[in-house]
Amino acid sequence: MKSDIEIAQAAEMKPITEIAQKLDLTEDDIEAYGKYKAKVSLDVWNRLKDKPDGKLILVTAINPTPAGEGKTTTTVGLGQALWKMGKKAMIAIREPSLGPCFGIKGGAAGGGYAQVVPMEDINLHFTGDFHAITSAHSLLAAMLDNSIQQGNPLNIDPRQIVFRRVVDMNDRALRKIVIGLGGRTEGVPRESGYDITVASEVMAVLCLASDLMDLKERFGKIVVAYTYDGKPVTAHDLEAEGAMALLMKDAIKPNLVQTLENTPVFIHGGPFANIAHGCNSIMATKLGLKLVDYLVTEAGFGADLGAEKFFDLKCRFGGLKPEAVVIVATVRALKMNGGLAKDQLDTEDLGALGRGIVNLEKHIENMAKFGVPAVVAINRFPTDTEAELSLVRKRCQELGAEVALSEVFMSGGDGGVELAETVLRVLEEKESNFKVLYELDLPIEAKIEKIAKEIYGADGVIFDKAAQNSIKKYVEMGYGNLPVCMAKTQYSLSDDASRLGRPTGFTITVRELRLSAGAGFLVAITGAIMTMPGLPKRPAATRMDIDVNGTITGLF
Repeated sequence: MKSDIEIAQAAEMKPITEIAQKLDLTEDDIEAYGKYKAKVSLDVWNRLKDKPDGKLILVTAINPTPAGEGKTTTTVGLGQALWKMGKKAMIAIREPSLGPCFGIKGGAAGGGYAQVVPMEDINLHFTGDFHAITSAHSLLAAMLDNSIQQGNPLNIDPRQIVFRRVVDMNDRALRKIVIGLGGRTEGVPRESGYDITVASEVMAVLCLASDLMDLKERFGKIVVAYTYDGKPVTAHDLEAEGAMALLMKDAIKPNLVQTLENTPVFIHGGPFANIAHGCNSIMATKLGLKLVDYLVTEAGFGADLGAEKFFDLKCRFGGLKPEAVVIVATVRALKMNGGLAKDQLDTEDLGALGRGIVNLEKHIENMAKFGVPAVVAINRFPTDTEAELSLVRKRCQELGAEVALSEVFMSGGDGGVELAETVLRVLEEKESNFKVLYELDLPIEAKIEKIAKEIYGADGVIFDKAAQNSIKKYVEMGYGNLPVCMAKTQYSLSDDASRLGRPTGFTITVRELRLSAGAGFLVAITGAIMTMPGLPKRPAATRMDIDVNGTITGLF
C-alpha cells in the first residue's frame, strides 16, 4: 500500500469553490488561500445563526499506545461514509502542530484513504493560523517586559510573572531560560521559559471565542503577572488586547478544505488534549452545525482527556449538545493494554485482549456518565482474528454500547459504511441526555477530585503545597467558579504513563494550578506532564525532504 503522503499527493482535489457550493456557500462567503483551501467569512454565521442545528457526533478513543488507534482517520472516514450515503455531512478537526509533526508523529490529517487534503499544506504553514497565535502571544510577552523596563508603572514583581513565551516546535532547551541579560538597556534580567504554541492561552482563547469581539475581550482578561502587593496584572492593564486581536483578524475565521473523497472539512485551532482542552474551535463547530445535518468532530487523545474536556469545557462554553459519541479502539492496542509486547501483537491472544479490553470498558462507562449514547468503532487491522473481533463485540454489547467495524484506512468512505449505519441508527433510536460532569459552584478541589475519581478511576487526589497555595489565591481573586482543564499523560487513565489497562489503587498528584482567565478555566498540572515537548533521538524531521520539483517526502 502507498504511504499516506503518496496517497494524498495522488488525490483528485476539487477547487475549494466547489467544496463551498456543497455547503451552499457562495464565492463571496469564502476567502481563497490558493486553489484548495479557504477561510470562511464571519458574516456567514450572522446569516445562519437562527437556523436549526444538525446532529453533533464526537469521535474519541481509548488511551493511545504505540500500536495505534486511528481516531482522526476514523473521524475523516466516518464523514466520508456519511457523505457517500447521501447524507449532508462534514467534518471539523484541529490543525496539526509543527512540533509533533517534526518530532515523533509526522503528519496529522488522518491516514490511508481517510485523509484531509492538501495534506502538505495542512501539516506545514496552512493558512498561517499558528503563526498568528505565536505572534499575538509574543506581542503580549514583549509588551509585558517592556512595561517593566520603561519604569514599571504597573508595579509588576518580576518574580511573579506567569506568562511564558511560545514557539510551535519541540525544543526542550527553551523550557527554562534567563532573559534580559546584557546591561540596563537590554531589559530586566529574570527567569522565564517557552511552552509550545498549542499550549498557549491565546490558542485556547481562539478555540473558545464566539466572535472577534469576544476574542478581544478574552485576551484582555489574560493574567500575565502579579504586582509586589499580589494583585493580578492583565493584558488589558498593558493595553495589549486590541493589537493582539488585530493580529488574529484572519486566524479567527474557520478554514475550509476537503477529504480525499471531496467531503467538506473545517480544520481550525489546535490545542493539545494532554496539556490543553484538545478540541477544534467552537466557531467552526457551531458554524458547521448550521451548514449540514451531521457534523463529525474529534477530541484529542483518549476519552479521559479529550472527551471529558469536550463535554465539560467546549460544550459548556459553546452551549453544544452532542448526540452520539464514537469510541475508537484497535484489537492491537487493547492487547498491548493487556500486557502483550509490541512485537507479539500480530498473533491471536484472547487472554491479553480480555485483560486489555478493560481500558475500553472504562471509557464506555465514562461516556454514559455524560448521558451520550456510545458506538465503539473497531479500527480493523489485517491481523485481527474473528475470535478477537467477536470478543470485543460481546464485551461492548454487554455494556450497552453499539459496535461496528471500521476499515476506512484501507477503503475510505466505503470502509466506514457499517460504522455510519450504526451511528445513524443510534441517533434514531437513542436519545442523548447530555449533561456535564460537575457544576461550577463546587470547590476547585472537589471538581478535580470528581474528574479523577469518576473518569480516571483514582482513589483520590494529592495536592502539592504549590497547588494548595494557588487554589487559595485563585479563590480569593474570584476565580473559584471556573471549570478545570486537567493536564495529564495521555497514555494512562492514571498520571503514570506506564500503568496501562484500567489501573486501580492509585491517586492523582496535582503539582500546580495555572490560571487561564482569558480562556475561562484553571489548568491542573499532574504527574510529569510538560508544556514544552522535546525531540526524540531521531526526529521525524530527519526523514523528510523536498526535491527539485517541489515534491515532499517523509511527511508521514
